[in-house]
Amino acid sequence: MSRQSLQLDDQVYDYLLSISLHESDLLKKLRNETAELPLARMQIAPEQGQFLSFLIKVLNVKNAIEIGVFTGYSSLCIAMAMADNGKLIACDIDEKYTNLAQSYWSKAGVEKKIDLRLAPAIETLDKLIDENKTGFYDFVFIDAHKPEYIDYYERSLKLLKTGGVIAVDNVLWDGNPVNPEKQDEDTNAIRAFNEHVFQDKRVFISTIPVGDGVTLVTKN
Repeated sequence: MSRQSLQLDDQVYDYLLSISLHESDLLKKLRNETAELPLARMQIAPEQGQFLSFLIKVLNVKNAIEIGVFTGYSSLCIAMAMADNGKLIACDIDEKYTNLAQSYWSKAGVEKKIDLRLAPAIETLDKLIDENKTGFYDFVFIDAHKPEYIDYYERSLKLLKTGGVIAVDNVLWDGNPVNPEKQDEDTNAIRAFNEHVFQDKRVFISTIPVGDGVTLVTKN
């Protein structure tokens, strides 16, 4: 028995996937295509995608927001797990990568569930707040520009309904936050975000070592 989270070597990681991962051929194809791109490191791990799908099903999510689309793997996991009447607001600024995402959404037959907003995410979130969507959304996934994480979080918390969940990616940031020599903008932003959420008395949180670290947030 281990008293702390297990560090996975390649053999244990492969075993984990072999006993848990049910990745569709289409998701695998998208993941493999993304792996050939210059920014492939932005792709979430397949077990993390399945974890998002699990949350969507368990929470019976009908209305969701994704902040950071990239090539659409996570949004595809979310949309495929939603009911036919589900709606995902997908926020990104990169037309090139989201064009690839949209091609896979279409292949999966979920394009009608996804409303792509090509604009800075903060603008999109503010617009949703202005449209009286406060307390409307069941689920938010944050995986975008790290220096804006706190801004994304504060707006997402307004938009989240009671009982809803915010999932925030990259909170362990490849271990860099514990290294005092790492003082780049992104690492400092992750440190600040993690402390901000940890001290937030409005929410209940759990941080899990899935992928690059995921913090789950729900309102108290």
